[in-house]
Amino acid sequence: MVCLSLLWQVVLPASGAAGSPIAEVICAPRAEMLQRLTLTYGAQLAGQGVRNLEMVMEVWTTPRGDWTLVQSYTDGRACIVAMGEAWEVVEGDPA
Repeated sequence: MVCLSLLWQVVLPASGAAGSPIAEVICAPRAEMLQRLTLTYGAQLAGQGVRNLEMVMEVWTTPRGDWTLVQSYTDGRACIVAMGEAWEVVEGDPA
């Protein structure tokens, strides 16, 4: 899995947060966030959906199965709201 503390330091190096980044939402300009996800971690956009008129939710995945849930805003910000591992694409009826 993408190391959360490493991503925290890469996206927001001056944060000075001593605790786990899971406790806080990680935000950056969208272009910077996407550059880090794609170039640094090899992530690709797996899916997206409109949350409301000002937000889009995106799932970014890596070939290893790591996933990142990004909330993008119309003002150009993007925030990582969740991360995990073992992402699977489910074809057809999952039941």
